[in-house]
Amino acid sequence: MNLDDIRKEIDRIDRQLLALLNERADLVHEVGVLKKRDGLQIYAPEREEALLRKLVAMNEGRLPERSIRAIYREVMSAALALEDDLKIAYLGPEGTWTHQAAIKKFGHSVEYSAQPNFAEVFDQVSRRRANYGVVPIENSTEGAVSHTLDLFVDSPLHICAQILLRIENGLMASIPREEIRTLYSHPQVFGQCRNWILRHFPEADLVEVSSTTRAAEIAREKAGEGAAALGGPLAAELNGLEMLEECIQDRATNTTRFLVIGEKTCPPTGKDRTSLLFAIHDRPGSLVKALQAFEHFDINMSKIESRPSKRKDWEYVFYVDLAGHCEDKKVSEAMTELQRHCSIVKLLGSYPDSSE
Repeated sequence: MNLDDIRKEIDRIDRQLLALLNERADLVHEVGVLKKRDGLQIYAPEREEALLRKLVAMNEGRLPERSIRAIYREVMSAALALEDDLKIAYLGPEGTWTHQAAIKKFGHSVEYSAQPNFAEVFDQVSRRRANYGVVPIENSTEGAVSHTLDLFVDSPLHICAQILLRIENGLMASIPREEIRTLYSHPQVFGQCRNWILRHFPEADLVEVSSTTRAAEIAREKAGEGAAALGGPLAAELNGLEMLEECIQDRATNTTRFLVIGEKTCPPTGKDRTSLLFAIHDRPGSLVKALQAFEHFDINMSKIESRPSKRKDWEYVFYVDLAGHCEDKKVSEAMTELQRHCSIVKLLGSYPDSSE
């Protein structure tokens, strides 16, 4: 076929795709009606992940898994918007990595609500002003995000999904590289790019700000004073800055894990993660005995963090991630045994253990 014939064939396929997408949208609308009638949640992470896995397994063409997931993320985002006016609260402002993580999970068709701090994200969901919230929980370079951990102690909310986002920071400015005198960014970004900064801008002033979006704004406003920013491409795009260098983080695999918080946890999918917190009794050996509950039932514990309880001096709360779902027999029995050695055991949520 010549070029014109190929384009005509593409147009024919596009018409078919649009017809099928609208047919799918009609069915999605019916699903939304039934969910509202039966009081079910509109967003179902377990169903979403199962569908994505099935589509990837069905794929026999040249599209890679990443493309299949990206295409259907937007298809499902449009579906969510049809089912309900879904609103997602996230740690703002617009253009932050948390904003990008929320878009990766929910797509562009739903409504987003930027919040000034972690507590406001939790509060918006608790007061049902937003359906779900997105907050960072840990970075592969800088470790746990303590603000998020602390809020779970008193919050009634649950974790219903996770998002893994590759963090690729860059140098952005509206001035030539040789004119840069000051770098603005979030403290974690400076930590993630420490070695690169020492190699390329050892004499630059480093100024910590609340977000990479704010850093980009300052780089635009103070360009005449030699200002530049470190952050992601969305922040650069929103502020009309040029990315002078990309992927400047010290570790190429630098990844941040985000959590989706909501009112309910998820049903089992067959490949799940459970998060919980506990506080031990003030007795010798209590922590060892508590952790032995997981060993006894052969449960893999992939993460443990401790934080001051903020209720009593020198009392600590432990956060753990486990392989499995809270409804699994082994996990349920381990949690029962854990309660014998703890003053508090709180299930934070079970959710799909997705690598995307």
